[in-house]
Amino acid sequence: MPDSPPTLHLICGKIAAGKSTLAARLAGAPGTVLIAEDDWLKALFADELVSLTDYARCSTKLRRIMAPHVGALLNSGLSVVLDFPANTPVQRCWMRRILEGTTAFHQLHLLDVSDEVCLSRLRDRNHQGDHPFTATEAQFRQFSSHFTPPTQAEVFNVVRHDDGD
Repeated sequence: MPDSPPTLHLICGKIAAGKSTLAARLAGAPGTVLIAEDDWLKALFADELVSLTDYARCSTKLRRIMAPHVGALLNSGLSVVLDFPANTPVQRCWMRRILEGTTAFHQLHLLDVSDEVCLSRLRDRNHQGDHPFTATEAQFRQFSSHFTPPTQAEVFNVVRHDDGD
């Protein structure tokens, strides 16, 4: 176990902004566990995920079961990289509730990446075929229309990453 207190790492960024890449890098720290929404959604609900509505329904089910699990990991002294999008106030509120049941620290990693860079990465990712899901440009635009960066009123410890990080 590490000597430092556990930390919950949260990640905010559009599709293909680099959330999973950053999550994997953060998870390399000793005593840190990575929990990736895309992997769980694919394993549990792949046949059900066709639309944004399907994603919202399946993600809600997954979040319901993951919240106490993540809290238990943090309370046991492990840090957690939660590779779930923290892209809306509602998503971040769910993450805040997890934190409130712990004494863990947190960092909200905000990936400030342009749409052009995200779309270029998305095309590359789709071409490589090694991501659990492919997304079209239309889906990127649909999901991105719901993206809301965190505000000071949400009181998160924000770590900003730009296109070059």
